[in-house]
Amino acid sequence: MNYSIKPFEMKDLPFLWEMLYQSIYVPEGQKVPSLDILKEPAIEKYLSHWGKEHDHALVAVNENNYPIGAVWIRLLDQENAGYGFVDNNTPELGMAIESSYRGLGVGKNLLSKMIDLAEDLRYSAISFNVDPRNKNALRLYENSGFKKEYEDDGGSWTMKKDL
Repeated sequence: MNYSIKPFEMKDLPFLWEMLYQSIYVPEGQKVPSLDILKEPAIEKYLSHWGKEHDHALVAVNENNYPIGAVWIRLLDQENAGYGFVDNNTPELGMAIESSYRGLGVGKNLLSKMIDLAEDLRYSAISFNVDPRNKNALRLYENSGFKKEYEDDGGSWTMKKDL
């Protein structure tokens, strides 16, 4: 499969919102939330008013330049902490791949490139939140060096990778 990874451009923002929606883990047998979930403050904080100094994203595109996946990091502070919040200096990561491109290494490649970018930007770590029932995502992150920091009341894990 031919694809490439490019830096985010503002024209990619609608796709980033679609990827934020697709990044929401829905356990088998549970109802998929409506798109309105993106308007909930706990979710929209990951992309609303995108384009600030500490907002960074990469987009994977296929041979036809159609976006197939994205990864992003955003620095949130304690007053606006996300699900994967560790501290005010650790950006939270989000990532999703279009369903027909999952399992082909796109996510692994995007994650690797974002880790490199975060290191280049001199962040000391990156973090995210994962439901441990999402075995494919959990395995990808563990294989990329992320470690469990803690488990929240709902059972999801905040994981962190030191850079």
